[in-house]
Amino acid sequence: MNTNSVTFFNSHISKPVPDNHELILAVWEIGNPENIGSIIRLAHNVGAQKVLFVNENINFRESKIKKIAGFSFEQMTWEFIFHKEFLELLNTEYQLYVLETCEGSENIFKTTFPKKTIILAGSESRGLPAIIIEISNKQIHIPMPGGCKSMNISHALSVAAFEWYRQKTL
Repeated sequence: MNTNSVTFFNSHISKPVPDNHELILAVWEIGNPENIGSIIRLAHNVGAQKVLFVNENINFRESKIKKIAGFSFEQMTWEFIFHKEFLELLNTEYQLYVLETCEGSENIFKTTFPKKTIILAGSESRGLPAIIIEISNKQIHIPMPGGCKSMNISHALSVAAFEWYRQKTL
């Protein structure tokens, strides 16, 4: 049995996202370069438009990010931006969905994502600032029926990104 993913996906073509649907993955104040690399790779896997890392202090070793991101490091559009730049982006046609466990958040599997979506996750240790949650279009959470009630940021974004993809390609 051949388990090479390139060979597999060459014969099992995934349905593309419609042209008028776009996804931006974003993370607020991420602190771990391995998670940065994983999120770049995830965005490339799901066909996102780009990844935004919203950080005021940008001090990461590129080699650590590149090691985890693999060839997605060069092929996926991603960038670090400041808080102010991110807030300016919110005045566009994209709707901001924050992935956060907070009062009023909706189960991600009961959420309908808009055509143009920014999914924003908070830092690994502090989450998102209250003001960002308040200005978002919707707050969503991933249900966790097991004993552990937290998830690595790259894993949480994976669930969200592929739920967006599933909805857009049904």
